Amino acid sequence: MSDETTVEGATDPAARFRSLPDPVRLEDTVALVAASDERDPRGGRDTETEFMLRHLA
Repeated sequence: MSDETTVEGATDPAARFRSLPDPVRLEDTVALVAASDERDPRGGRDTETEFMLRHLA
């Protein structure tokens, strides 16, 4: 934190929220987690049909 925010923040706690930080350029961003496909939550099964066969038969 800079001295300006601590001195100003001491008198007014909300003062540090009155201005936005400098924007971040898109070129400066880095993906930290490798993207992968989501796994199938149903495991390749047709859960709707199985439900119908179990409960309405």
